[in-house]
Amino acid sequence: MRHGTIKNKPKYMEASPAYIKIPLSRLKLDLNNPRLPKSLRDKGASEEEIIEYMLFDASLIELMMAIGENNFFPGEQLLVVKEGDNYKVVEGNRRLGAVKLLSNPALAKVQKTKVQRAYEEAKFRPDEIPCLVFEEGGQIHNYLGYRHITGIKEWKLLEKARYLTSLRNDNFSDADIHQASRAIAKIIGSSLDYVRRILVGFQIYRQIEDEKFYKIRDLGDTTFHFNYIADSLNKVNVREFLGVDFSLTNPAENLNPKEVQTWATWLFEKNDQNKTRLTGTSNDLSKLNKILANEQAKAAFEKGLELERAYELTEDLNEIFKDSIVKSSQYLEQADHVVHRIHEFYPELEEDLLSIRKLTQKIKNAKDSSADEKF
Repeated sequence: MRHGTIKNKPKYMEASPAYIKIPLSRLKLDLNNPRLPKSLRDKGASEEEIIEYMLFDASLIELMMAIGENNFFPGEQLLVVKEGDNYKVVEGNRRLGAVKLLSNPALAKVQKTKVQRAYEEAKFRPDEIPCLVFEEGGQIHNYLGYRHITGIKEWKLLEKARYLTSLRNDNFSDADIHQASRAIAKIIGSSLDYVRRILVGFQIYRQIEDEKFYKIRDLGDTTFHFNYIADSLNKVNVREFLGVDFSLTNPAENLNPKEVQTWATWLFEKNDQNKTRLTGTSNDLSKLNKILANEQAKAAFEKGLELERAYELTEDLNEIFKDSIVKSSQYLEQADHVVHRIHEFYPELEEDLLSIRKLTQKIKNAKDSSADEKF
């Protein structure tokens, strides 16, 4: 399926920012920073609440100590836009938070002792900060896209997804997702497929978020692993299970809410042993992909069969048996190579060796019995 292209560049790509030093008192944190969890942004959190969040989540104390020892590095200027008499910091909120605490440690509602110590030990407490001033927030997107999506200071994947979605909504809202993904990919130096997968993944995430994460214990916007969605969309059968079709103008228009919930439950809901039915590793998702292509295996897994057992239903049992024997032999050979260097053996070794002997004898008996039945 062919998709159109966007001919005109967004206006922000032609802008030139101005470099100036701005008094600390006129610099404000970005309350809609994509690195903040939705729960904070939705409630309209105050600067104090944002600093509290960053103190727990973003190594703010270490940043305070670094700036206090070395001063504010001019090459790490903040990216800001003017708002009335003040300036909103679009890029550099952690640095601004650290400087605000160096100026006024009473802002800290948590980690108070550490903040006070960093304040007292500081050689520098900058009150004028180097900034690049842009006319509007959209003008910063090109820089942020390169720096944090493909550059050296990468955001977490969910933060990238929020940013890319915001970039699309602000500048490519009239384009379909394929056109927008192509344009954004050029801006940030990435691939169309990657950007499209992240944008579609964020649509799925928003549905999960809107459903209050299905009330799965301990799951929320700060504990959700967005890479599970991104990696799942790389698997054809998992993608179809969720109802995503990349050949459509809107790949998520036929999203299956029930299956999305099932997928989330498999990956995030923990049992009494604090384990989920499958992990978000490439190995587990590949097995799930194969299970979903096999009706017998899929039905068994949906009824509660363990991932490995369900996966066995999709494979040639002879290959599974051979692979298991070969791997077991390799592990035992590895143990044999190091046994002479072991000075104190673990207490259960004798029991484990006995179990291995019993299992090998049981397998041999089954093999001999099978051979006898052929005559």
